[in-house]
Parts: sequence; C-alpha cells; structure tokens
Amino acid sequence: MLKSLKIENFRCFPSFEMQQLGRLNLIVGTNNSGKTSILEAIQLLTCLSHLEILQILKDKMTERGEYISDKNGEYELDIRHLFYDRMIQEKSEFSIESYPNYFKDIRFSLTHIRDNILISSGAIGQLIPSDELDLLPDLIGLELNIERRANPNGKLKLPLSSDDGLSISHIKGFRRDLRNLPKAQFISLSSLTTEKTIELFDQVVLTTEEELVTKSLQILEPNIKRIAAKGSERSRQNSSRGNLFVQLANQQRIPIGSMGDGMWRMLGLALAIVNAKDGVLLVDEIDTGLHFTVMSDMWKMLWETAKRLNVQIFATTHSNDCWQSLADIANAENPSEDGITIHRIEKGKPNSIVFTERQIAIAAERNIEVR
Repeated sequence: MLKSLKIENFRCFPSFEMQQLGRLNLIVGTNNSGKTSILEAIQLLTCLSHLEILQILKDKMTERGEYISDKNGEYELDIRHLFYDRMIQEKSEFSIESYPNYFKDIRFSLTHIRDNILISSGAIGQLIPSDELDLLPDLIGLELNIERRANPNGKLKLPLSSDDGLSISHIKGFRRDLRNLPKAQFISLSSLTTEKTIELFDQVVLTTEEELVTKSLQILEPNIKRIAAKGSERSRQNSSRGNLFVQLANQQRIPIGSMGDGMWRMLGLALAIVNAKDGVLLVDEIDTGLHFTVMSDMWKMLWETAKRLNVQIFATTHSNDCWQSLADIANAENPSEDGITIHRIEKGKPNSIVFTERQIAIAAERNIEVR
C-alpha cells in the first residue's frame, strides 16, 4: 500500500508530494488543480509492463483530446501535455515516485535519437549501414524513453515525429490479456462503458465477489436479487446498457439501464473494486450520479471491501455531501495506519493538506470546509 507519492514535472505539477496516505483517500480541490492528474500518475505506477503504460497513455490522452494528425492523417499523441508547462526539449523529463517501493518508480525522458545511433561497422548499437546514411536527417528528432529505476536496463525507447508526436501505431499491437486484468482499476465518466462493465462482470460471475456486487446494488434497490449479462458475443458488442439485466424479488427481469445513472455508477464501483483485489481503485468524481442519501452506504461498501480484498482507494470529488458522508465512516474508525484521509490540493502548493480520520470527523461536526 502506498504511503506517499511524489511527482516531478508531470502535467500541472512542477513538484508535488502527498504524505500520510491511507487505505481510503479522498482528493478534493478546485477545478484544474490536478486531482485527475494525480489519479493518472498512480495508475502509471501500477503498470505491469511498458505496453500497459502505452495503452494507458493512449486512453487518457485520447479522452483529453491530446492528439494531433500527421501528414498521412494518422493520429499521434501530443506528449507535450504530459510535461509541466507543456514545454519539451532534449533532456526534458518527468518522474513519479512512491514509498514504499511496492510499485516501481517510473521516469519519462527525452533524448536525441542521434545519441543512440552508431554509424560504423560492427554489431554494437543501432547500426546505420553506409548506404542508408541519407535517412539520417529523419533521425535527428527526439526520442521518448520510459524506464523504471528499479530496472534501468529495461528502458523503452520510442521515436517521436517531427511534430513531437508519438505514433499510435506503437500501441496498436498491444492486446490486453483479460485473464490478467491490471491491478489498478480507473473509473471515470468516460471509462464506464458497457463493454468495460461486462468485461469486469465476467471476472466475478460464480465467485464469492458476485454476491458482494449484488449487495452493492441493493443499497439503491433492495428488491434486486441477481445480475446477468447477455450471453452472445454479438449482443455484447452492442454499446447499449440493455446487455446487463437485474432480476427482482418478483422474478421480473429488467435491463439495468432502465434503473438510472445512479444504479449504473454503483455497479461500476462495485465491479471495479472487486477486480482490483490486492491493487488500487481510482475513481474520478466518485459522487457522480449518486444521491447524497446513499453516499454513506456507498462509502461503507467501499471501505469494507477494500479491507477485505486489500485494495487501496483514491477518489476525487467536488461535493460537500460526499466528503461529509465519508466522515460517518471515519468517525466510526479508530485512528490506524491503514486509515481514511482527505487530501486538499491547492494550485502552486508543493504538498497536499492532509485530514486524518479524527480531523475529518471534527470538520464535519463543526461544519468546517475542507475542500
């Protein structure tokens, strides 16, 4: 479990650190203060491979519209947006570090491609044959290096285009192994697709976690008895929420899409946390779609499941009801090493402002603003 997080030159952070991380961490702050970027940084730390890192960069940067088109109309990721102040040049770099080092620290840096090329005879380095020297002008640009400090010999080197873009063709060959889902589950408004939800549901069918997911939906509708997905592959390719059904106590079978956004959101949270066993759950704007009257039950479900399945939670919110409902859980917990924290992010500040369980409870009781 992460106890601290340090970010250098990543997105809006020239240098930033979070200490006293608990098992459940709620991140608050004004718009554009970097809350979502913190979730992205943690997700990159949990990657199991370079290819997974590339897939995350593709997904997140595409969601943000951070891409350009090359002269052939192919998409490239505009990696300037990953670096502080969106300024890049040779030797630019950003890093994400954690303590303890259960997740390997990661560093992204830029070098000139020329620095990694040997023009000579022999078999050492990236040899450019003499009859291909006319290609050299195209190889003077920048190269993105991705490395984990615990494995300096496992550096991934990716050439950038003349527009400093990273071709998506580097990523197209990557196919996720659904039997080995990433240990970090990221839930946002755009990521909670029907395809993703069914994928997560397939991992818990006929397991002990399936009952936990059902109980989570019963927070909103006590008459729900079971969840089921359509069986055919063709039907699952349909993006409609009608591919998932719930069975009620009266045996009525209805599509979950007809039960509102709150039910869909609760289903996504429950499926994500059970699939993040021994890993991390990341939730952007966790209160979206949920009425304030169910938030205490939502937090209770997440907290109990996180302890049971060894999951660390990081979530963001703008909602006053959301953090105050978390205080109900914090007030019931004895202060502990694996506790509950709220972290306030302020623009230009190098550290988050931390509220522990006791401080959260006092702030809620006295109506003190923590956001």
